Amino acid sequence: MSTFTPKLFTLLKNRYSKSDFQSDAIAGLTVAIVALPLAMALAIASGTSPDKGLITAVIAGFLISFLGGSRVQVGGPTGAFVVVIFNVIAQHGYDGLVLATLMAGVILLVAGYARMGQIIKFIPHPVVTGFTAGIAVLIASSQVKDFLGLKIENVPADFTPKWAAYFDALDTVSLATVAIGFTALFIILFLRRFAPKLPGYLIAVTVSAVAVALFHIPVETIGSQFPELPTGLPMPQLPAWDFAKAQSVIPSAFTIAFLAGIEALLSAVVADGMTGYKHRSNQELVGQGFANIASSLFGGLPATGAIARTATNIKAGAKTPMASIFHALFILLFMLFAMDIMAFVPLATLAAILFIVAWGMSEIGRFIHIFRLSRTDRAVMLLTFLLTVLVDLTAAIGVGVTLACLLFMKHMSEAVEIKSEWRKSGILYDENAEDETQRHNLPKGVEVFQITGPFFFGVAGELVDTLKAIGRIPKVLILRMRLVPYLDATGESELESVIKQCGNNGTQIILSGLQSQPLQMLKNAHIEDGKAHVIFASNYEAALKEAEAILAREEGSHLDFIKAY
Repeated sequence: MSTFTPKLFTLLKNRYSKSDFQSDAIAGLTVAIVALPLAMALAIASGTSPDKGLITAVIAGFLISFLGGSRVQVGGPTGAFVVVIFNVIAQHGYDGLVLATLMAGVILLVAGYARMGQIIKFIPHPVVTGFTAGIAVLIASSQVKDFLGLKIENVPADFTPKWAAYFDALDTVSLATVAIGFTALFIILFLRRFAPKLPGYLIAVTVSAVAVALFHIPVETIGSQFPELPTGLPMPQLPAWDFAKAQSVIPSAFTIAFLAGIEALLSAVVADGMTGYKHRSNQELVGQGFANIASSLFGGLPATGAIARTATNIKAGAKTPMASIFHALFILLFMLFAMDIMAFVPLATLAAILFIVAWGMSEIGRFIHIFRLSRTDRAVMLLTFLLTVLVDLTAAIGVGVTLACLLFMKHMSEAVEIKSEWRKSGILYDENAEDETQRHNLPKGVEVFQITGPFFFGVAGELVDTLKAIGRIPKVLILRMRLVPYLDATGESELESVIKQCGNNGTQIILSGLQSQPLQMLKNAHIEDGKAHVIFASNYEAALKEAEAILAREEGSHLDFIKAY
């Protein structure tokens, strides 16, 4: 039953100390300072007013932490939704977006209670990287008008016509706007490099707003574009509904639910890696579902877990979900008492913030990493990226996952081969048979696991779970990979994670019997024999000899240390 218990409830059953309260309050204030300008910038980029982003940060941010399955997850509006929201509003109006968000919340609830929280491991890394990079390009493209101060009445929604309109309007560039934008960009990048603990976004917003107010710089601001910003939260109400409207927004609802689920679970996985705790994936989907339903009732935007804000929360010392609840409360206080100040914030500054967000979303390092691994992963990622930019997210994800599955099946058909049994010393020997006594004969401090079959995106996470299950840290870990015919980008990523984990624990890892394709994939990823606590062995017998030699060297070093004292 703990699977569907919010993490907050479990933690509060234990003792919630004064020091935990102080840590969570400080972390919540830190995240609120980061989230405040970001929520408004994302809302404006989505084609709506900044208060919608703040409403989402308050309502959804509160409920994602109150009902979610992660200890330190921070929720709210994110860059992944910008393109989707903009297109839904363009096609169905804002009431259509609210209805789609409500329906997406219901879909997430169903997915959570249907125990689909583990579905993330079936989405290949090249697909996720491709559409994330594509979204980053679209977000950056959407901000060119505000960053340059271009005079364009209606900016086209599609990528190619949008850039054509930009080039046609280049003669209307505002030098004052460009100066403000580059100043904000410089402040953020400078502080990230030399004072990373300072809130770069908020400082950039404050400096540019003060400059515009004091020197009457002629640039577009939040106040000039949105002259009547409401303060506080509106009263909740059900969205306008009719059957035809609901039917027309169903595809958008599924897209929102998919993005919310995937990004929330990705963020929770990242948080687990940073904290060492484990989230409840099904309850996380349930929390996301309730949060999106509530956001729609208050007229807010779709919401999900935000990776950057979650990482900020962890680095600021968050202990429990109360930290993110405090973040929502601090933003609410700002909405109640300081909304008038935001009228002076230049749109060029918010555009600069979103350029930074887009660059972070692009994961350029990961993009290049997958690009050099194999032709199939490269093809899947590039096709998903191009479809995201030039068509839409739904087509990109659908085609990307389908292509990944088809290519996987092709690789599996090529990997199948029939081997005959052969005799050794007059005894029939089956080289695929496992010696049941092998574990009893292992030297102390050595652990062995045999991987059988293709190590691909659907099963790669099992290795990490299996290693956690052994409950002790070996001195030498042997992975028998003779029966692994194929290793994809996700499998390589998981294997790289295991290697890093072993290195951190001082464990030597030996990969035995690597076939040609996995060996080439590891070489492409710069995982080589004799580097970073990794040794390649031609077979299991050679791996055991290498393990014994490592243990002997460690024992000799230990004796030398004792003799010295």
